[in-house]
Amino acid sequence: MAEYETILTAVEGGIGTVTINRPDVRNALNTQVLGDIRAALTEFRYNREVGVVIFTGAGERSFAAGADIGELREKTAVDALSSMFQAVYDEIEGYEKPTIAAVNGYALGGGCELAMACDIRIASENARLGLPELALSIIPAAGGTQRLARLVGKGKAIEMILTGRAVDAAEARRIGLVTQVTGQAGLMTAARETAAEILKKGPLAVRLAKLAVLTGFETDQKTGLVVERLAQAVLFDTHDKREGTSAFLEKREPRFEGR
Repeated sequence: MAEYETILTAVEGGIGTVTINRPDVRNALNTQVLGDIRAALTEFRYNREVGVVIFTGAGERSFAAGADIGELREKTAVDALSSMFQAVYDEIEGYEKPTIAAVNGYALGGGCELAMACDIRIASENARLGLPELALSIIPAAGGTQRLARLVGKGKAIEMILTGRAVDAAEARRIGLVTQVTGQAGLMTAARETAAEILKKGPLAVRLAKLAVLTGFETDQKTGLVVERLAQAVLFDTHDKREGTSAFLEKREPRFEGR
């Protein structure tokens, strides 16, 4: 595994972990962090041992408390038009392998947007999520205005963005921003258990199921159904489909090979 300046990475049991490692500044996000995350994703992409990627933050206080304000203050209109935040988060959302955000503590601004770019969000009881950017006279432009509305509905998203109010873990679960809440000590265990459940499934089916959901959500249902049908057609001719159905009939665990 490569070593990075701002993140820690590890691979164990089919799970790749990315830990934002700037606890002295509440894991604030800057260009270096984004570059390191992008490099780690490239490394995990070609590592056949990695089937799921978990994102978390070092320590218990913050998942990522937002963008580095000192760096943000110097950004120009040109920087916004070529947003690295948007590019990296789009890559996470469309990543071939499932992603899980293990949200420990504050996930504000870019940290909340990072969590929303992941497929699954699990929060510890001390988590707080929100988009406070308007207090700086900017907007949540790393996908926040789009992904939050898709997750919690337009009305709630507008309220959260315009007021900048953060929600605690319980409310985040109630409105659909996270799917599970755990104690602080059990957060990574819960994330790894979810990852382990995914790893039991056919890897090609996991990849195409994610593709079908994401594509269908951004288009009309009829087009989404066409994508779904084509994905199923691809899977029907795979070794893993034959292995999965045979294992079920033979009452044994399947041995998927990703082909």
